[in-house]
Amino acid sequence: MAYAELKLKLKLKLYSPYLIVLVLSLSLVIIQGRLSTNFYASTCPCVFPIVKEGIKEATMNDSRVAASLLRLHFHDCFVNGCDGSILLDDGPNITSEKTAVPNNQSARGFEVVDNIKARVEKACPGVVSCADILAIIARDSVVHYGGPTWEVRLGRRDSLTANRSAANQFIPPPSLNLSGLVSNFQNQGLSFKDMVVLSGAHTVGFARCVSYRPHIYNDSNIDPTFAQSLQATCPGQTGVNDTILQPLDLQTRFCFDNNYYQNLLVKKGLLHSDQQLYNGNTTSDSLVKKYATNQCQFFKDFAKSIVKMGNIKPLTGNNGEIRLNCRKPN
Repeated sequence: MAYAELKLKLKLKLYSPYLIVLVLSLSLVIIQGRLSTNFYASTCPCVFPIVKEGIKEATMNDSRVAASLLRLHFHDCFVNGCDGSILLDDGPNITSEKTAVPNNQSARGFEVVDNIKARVEKACPGVVSCADILAIIARDSVVHYGGPTWEVRLGRRDSLTANRSAANQFIPPPSLNLSGLVSNFQNQGLSFKDMVVLSGAHTVGFARCVSYRPHIYNDSNIDPTFAQSLQATCPGQTGVNDTILQPLDLQTRFCFDNNYYQNLLVKKGLLHSDQQLYNGNTTSDSLVKKYATNQCQFFKDFAKSIVKMGNIKPLTGNNGEIRLNCRKPN
């Protein structure tokens, strides 16, 4: 063995304990900055059955609410990351995101979150963040409607403030064309495919007349009979029947399935932004056709994309806090 090689091995042997400590320390820093599927395994394992029971009770009184809760997770993550900011009420130095245009008089389910959070606090005081509760609620809401399940990654902390202007800017409105949708999702680190598959969440839920009025009166890429049927209850005049609700998927409104994509194939997407996914673009048209004919693939891809979405700029480590009340900072 060469002298230089022997000398190097002796040095490595001598400093190996320090190298091990350094590697472990670096690994710990990396782990602390990531989300984990077993984050509450020792500190609050009962969070999952508590959320599940809370969803079950809430949907017995309101069949729409699970879709609304899923929407809260989307609208939370698209504004400065998944940090529970959408749950904050107006307060000192806080302008709530609840009054932003995409949320005002349409975001709902906050009382359900409050109820679940109170139960979690009773079982595990000061341990589980509101942002994490939203992520678990989103998964259980999809499962409630017969959709796919996935392992929720946890470890988020809650923001100390809200950002109403960012909510107005970054939550995608129903007026967006395909290029706008792509840019909107890319700004969040989400791909073209993520955009198409996450739009499939519109297989459940409802939209207000004010949101789909432009599509049923002004667009040509809509089935004429379908448009006329919607016009009967949603007049063309702004301010008239604005809050009248229509299922995003008329046929299976309370079932998480691939019928949303099947509707797009026959030009029966309720929103302008929905029908943009099947409107002549080769890539999006191909994905819509795939999901319309293969529900298993849609479920598989949706689970992957919503996990990816849930990892948008989470607060971890010492950033943010664990709110005791989701509506206000501690």
